[in-house]
Amino acid sequence: MNTEEKKADDILDDVTIANHDIEPEEGVIIDEQSESLLERVKEYIDEKDIRSLKSLLQDIEDIELLYITNELNRKQKAIVFRLLHKDNALFIFEQLDTALQKELLESFTDEYTIEIIEELDPDDRVELLEEMPANVAKRLISSLSPDERKITNILLGYEPETAGRVMTPKFISLRRKMTADEALAKIRRQAKDDKETIYTLYVTDETKKLEGVITLREILVAEPKQLVEDLMSERIVKVTTSTDQEEAANALKEFDLLALPVVDKEDRIVGIITVDDAVDILEYEATEDIYNQAGLADITGKETNRSEVLVRGSIWAVWKVRLPFLAIALVGGLLSGLIIGGFEDVLESIAIVAIFIPLIMDLGGSVGTQSTTVFVRGVSLGHIDATPKRFFKHLGREVGIGASIGLIAGIITGVIGGIVGHIMLDYRGFTLGIAVGFSMLITMTIAAFLGFLVPFILIKLKLDQAAGSSPLITVIKDMTGLTTYFIMISLFLSHLM
Repeated sequence: MNTEEKKADDILDDVTIANHDIEPEEGVIIDEQSESLLERVKEYIDEKDIRSLKSLLQDIEDIELLYITNELNRKQKAIVFRLLHKDNALFIFEQLDTALQKELLESFTDEYTIEIIEELDPDDRVELLEEMPANVAKRLISSLSPDERKITNILLGYEPETAGRVMTPKFISLRRKMTADEALAKIRRQAKDDKETIYTLYVTDETKKLEGVITLREILVAEPKQLVEDLMSERIVKVTTSTDQEEAANALKEFDLLALPVVDKEDRIVGIITVDDAVDILEYEATEDIYNQAGLADITGKETNRSEVLVRGSIWAVWKVRLPFLAIALVGGLLSGLIIGGFEDVLESIAIVAIFIPLIMDLGGSVGTQSTTVFVRGVSLGHIDATPKRFFKHLGREVGIGASIGLIAGIITGVIGGIVGHIMLDYRGFTLGIAVGFSMLITMTIAAFLGFLVPFILIKLKLDQAAGSSPLITVIKDMTGLTTYFIMISLFLSHLM
């Protein structure tokens, strides 16, 4: 084995992979060149040609790297990350959402994971650590450098969803007696330390008490000897560490700021919230508000995790979620068969009634699926308030809609049933249309009712509504639909038996 092959095996061995069958995530290809680069990256990985892969990755721009890595599965991502320059790897890692960051870290060795965690901005690091099991987060924090560990523990010490928890302590402060030249010199020195922003700067005294705010532009256009105190503004928009994160983000938006200072009880600046953080906060809060209104405050995280399992999880994980509900559907199918068997004498006496069984079951299933889609989308967008007190108002409306659709479908199928019955059974067959029409009305009304009620109950029970709604609705709707149909047949066509 040559040196390059040994190095390739070492890198592959360092990547711990569960779920080898994970499919690549969906992504966007910028152009044909990016697609060609993606194929070459995959080819080098398959061939374990680490030298060529590393050389190729060094020549790809960050934005193209981001698109390419989005098209790789977890194993391929982990290999690529190990070969990227640290700055490139960090750029891409920071663009991923927290769930994907967490998944990717599980594929790294401890050493590389700690290196990534160490380089993250403090606020991003805290957000990621909050998503990890307590024992894992504690181990990672203890592995950080003393300075980064101190910063992380300080942020974690603030209440969740407050300005203190989401701020970053990496900002540049100036003194009011500095000249513009001195201020620029300090900015140049500290900008090298990956400060969150250098465009908005804060003036403090010896105790870090906030005295003013100034922009980089104002310093650049000032005379070299002008004092900062003559350039700064004392009208400062600020929040405290205990301010709700949504309120802080709204302040940034309202005053059109690039950054917002966060102060403690003594009015000392301890951190800043930047505009990119505000966008994330407002998006998160908007989603949370929607689910709070629906009485489903924790659904977002749960549904995200469930979706991750169903879309990219191992076959065993998918089976565990989906098979129990399908087992219920299997039992329901057997019970439906028993219902049909229980009305065997009806079928033997009037065989024509079998023609309409698939029609009633299929249209009922379609209405149930539509109602479920309306419910889930309505809850997600905040159009449906699923608190128990208000849910039944929405449920009543949907049942009414289902009944109206069932009435229309019942009239149409009833007419068809009457015509078919007349042809097959002479004048006595018109009553078949009445039985079919009433059965369609009742079945579709029940299906609309179940389409709203079943996913609501599953969500309240903290079960997966995506995997469970359809099988459960199908089982209940089929059983009730068949029973209704045969009862109607027995009532209206008893003279033919």
